[in-house]
Amino acid sequence: VQLVESGGGLVQAGGSLRLSCAVSGRAFSVYHMGWFRQAPGKEREFVAAISGRASSTYYADSVKGRFTISRDNAKNTVYLQMNSLKPEDTAVYYCAAEGSRWPLVIDAMDYWGRGTLVTVSS
Repeated sequence: VQLVESGGGLVQAGGSLRLSCAVSGRAFSVYHMGWFRQAPGKEREFVAAISGRASSTYYADSVKGRFTISRDNAKNTVYLQMNSLKPEDTAVYYCAAEGSRWPLVIDAMDYWGRGTLVTVSS
């Protein structure tokens, strides 16, 4: 299973970005998917999660109401729509896949992408 993130970049505070994560390999709908991020000098943290059939989602408190996770199982892709971005959202964003555990456990994800950098200027 390979995960490839895209859509990162530089945006002004208050702006929006949509990240994508394309997944290849085994049947995509088997996996629960998550977005995580790591800011410079900080530990990787959870951002958002979506279950395999997209029946359930949950978010970190810091992004609730601003970010939306979604998935298209026909396209083997998971998305993270990020609105009202803040400078503190600056980080490398990673998507990850988990075959069974729900809710997601950051240290137990099965597969990780390499990340995409999001920089929010003030």
